Amino acid sequence: MTTPALLPLSGRRIPPLNLGPPSFPHHRATLRLSEKFILLLILSAFITLCFGAFFFLPDSSKHKRFDLGLEDVLIPHVDAGKGAKHSGIFLIHGPDEHRHREEEERLRNKIRADHEKALEEAKEKLKKSREEIRAEIQTEKNKVVQEMKIREKKPLPAVPIPNLIGTHGGDPEDNDLREKREKIKEMMKHAWDNYRIYGWGHNELRPIARKGHSTNIFGTSQMGATIVDALDTLYIMGLHDEFRDGQKWIENNLDFSVIFKIKAVQLAEKLLPAFNTPTGIPWAMVNLKSGVGRNWGWASAGSSILAEFGTLHMEFVHLSYLTGNPIYYKKVMHIRKLLQKMDRPNGLYPNYLNPRTGRWGQYHTSVGGLGDSFYEYLLKAWLMSDKTDHEARKMYDDAVEAIEKHLIRKSRGGLTFIGEWKNGHLEKKMGHLACFAGGMFVLGADGSRMDKAGHYLELGAEIARTCHESYDRTALKLGPESFKFDGAVEAVAVRQAEKYYILRPEVIETYWYLWRFTHDPRYREWGWEAALAIEKYCRVSGGFSGVKDVYSSTPTHDDVQQSFFLAETLKYLYLLFSGDDLLPLDHWVFNTEAHPLPVLHLANTTLSRNPAVR
Repeated sequence: MTTPALLPLSGRRIPPLNLGPPSFPHHRATLRLSEKFILLLILSAFITLCFGAFFFLPDSSKHKRFDLGLEDVLIPHVDAGKGAKHSGIFLIHGPDEHRHREEEERLRNKIRADHEKALEEAKEKLKKSREEIRAEIQTEKNKVVQEMKIREKKPLPAVPIPNLIGTHGGDPEDNDLREKREKIKEMMKHAWDNYRIYGWGHNELRPIARKGHSTNIFGTSQMGATIVDALDTLYIMGLHDEFRDGQKWIENNLDFSVIFKIKAVQLAEKLLPAFNTPTGIPWAMVNLKSGVGRNWGWASAGSSILAEFGTLHMEFVHLSYLTGNPIYYKKVMHIRKLLQKMDRPNGLYPNYLNPRTGRWGQYHTSVGGLGDSFYEYLLKAWLMSDKTDHEARKMYDDAVEAIEKHLIRKSRGGLTFIGEWKNGHLEKKMGHLACFAGGMFVLGADGSRMDKAGHYLELGAEIARTCHESYDRTALKLGPESFKFDGAVEAVAVRQAEKYYILRPEVIETYWYLWRFTHDPRYREWGWEAALAIEKYCRVSGGFSGVKDVYSSTPTHDDVQQSFFLAETLKYLYLLFSGDDLLPLDHWVFNTEAHPLPVLHLANTTLSRNPAVR
């Protein structure tokens, strides 16, 4: 029996910990405790899958109306039979609030009772022989596989497909810019070609050892994460042969158990069981085979993480748009509604939320790791809706005001930084991951409250300058994972464990947004400095590797070529030296992993019935 695949949900990546699932050896006569526990979870999960839908997917005949006000904009073509519609809005009816709550509580009790019953049945099953248990589990798995095959045969509905603008071009007129852009393209080809030779099909590459690499953040080693992450970068750069190689691998090998659009739907369906919690806040990870979810043990007593459950909105709304199925939209809107109702200390969103109790975990707020992309997605939900999702914009503006008041400070040396709030205390430390916020503030300047566009352009520029200083004050001219602002120490890492650089994109991302909105040449200059440093210190014969100490002139490599290096770092560098007509920001919104999604201008769509649309 092999270990099932666990796939984490979204969010900017934090350093992985070695918390992989237990293995199942073949040659032991008895089941060890961890194996019994896994079996109990699997059997319990079947009950959750059977009965959870009654609570987690609202029954339109038994619930109150939630007037979300977005469906006629985001998913206007959804079959009315999947949810009553009125003036383009889904209606979820019910006699009154009290009856609604009674029904919810009754369903919760039923789910709890069914779980207890399933556990008792599981205990009885575990008294059977190992072979009998395996046979029963295999029977259940076969049933699930057959059900999925039946669903896969159903064609996806015809939907309005946005007319895609600016997917090619961007050729600069200046010879120097053309040479720089071609150099970035060559770096991409070096990274891809070596992955193609030494790590094909694996999630990532170990460029020095010249073999595939995987961490438990991807679940299994054969998910082809680099291929999936790199495809749009290859396409944008005009590397079409390489793109077709990756496309073919996905079609033939990426087993969600089919063309890109269908695979996206299949993956989303396999992620849906993660939402089967008492609150609807999803688990951080879900087993793609069994549907069993769990959270990281280190995350404030098993809480869900804000940057993960808050970084699903763009993808799930787009899936509802493409498929005509509102279930994905409803899942993420439920998260938003729940967060709106909760008290927030000082208006800030803590990084941890318990999916069982609906209460915040440790009071730790960060615009860097654990929290970052939640704020980004509030803004980008508004942008992707063609600026009609006013609820998302309000949540973003409220959050930014709280961040400015409680987290943003200026150092003695005049550097603006974003600290972290921990249990009533501001820690004067900023992470590399938080450097994306400079670009976010600039992107959100237009449409800000009280006509503060100029203020947010300036704030974004100040964050970009601070992050550039974190690069410039190292021996390698590459930024550390995090840096302090204590006393005489400014924009410098203090602890050895924070001095590494793992090919992260956030600083270059902010340079690109600042360039697009200001055309100040310093951002291209800073971007080129970073590109040269990556080329000099991170390039090895087998690809690109992170370094363990950016303050050492003779760095040691970590021997990992991260998939996001191809998806984000090189893409943002390429765009930085391209014209604004390549992926123009009034037509495209980039998700947290730099994958572009189209702004849903309803007048700019065509109805496609072509099953090959991808």
